[in-house]
Amino acid sequence: MSRSQSNFKQQHDFEKRKTESQWIKDKYPGRFPVIVEKADTSDASNIDKQKYLVPGEITFGQFFHIIRKSINMGAEKAIFMFVDNALPPTGILMSRLYDDKKDEDGFLYFVYSGENTFGC
Repeated sequence: MSRSQSNFKQQHDFEKRKTESQWIKDKYPGRFPVIVEKADTSDASNIDKQKYLVPGEITFGQFFHIIRKSINMGAEKAIFMFVDNALPPTGILMSRLYDDKKDEDGFLYFVYSGENTFGC
């Protein structure tokens, strides 16, 4: 599930993003800058914010739960979050996911999509 180009990347040039991510990591050790955006083709609700400062010791599953609540969608809609076009394992620590999948600008990018379940 990819976007042709992240909206965040379109709105902010590389040097600004790199400087901001480094500033965040210096100011908040143990936390990581994360961007969450809706897939272009998704009919899921928009998220209330796209930029997150995530503690490295939480799992992706815990982070997913936070995001799921932010999207404000009914229980009949399934939400999927992708990083690098793949669904991360729910038990992986965000610090590990960040180390493995962060962008060259220092942000970790997620794309989410929704799908109707129960034949709705």
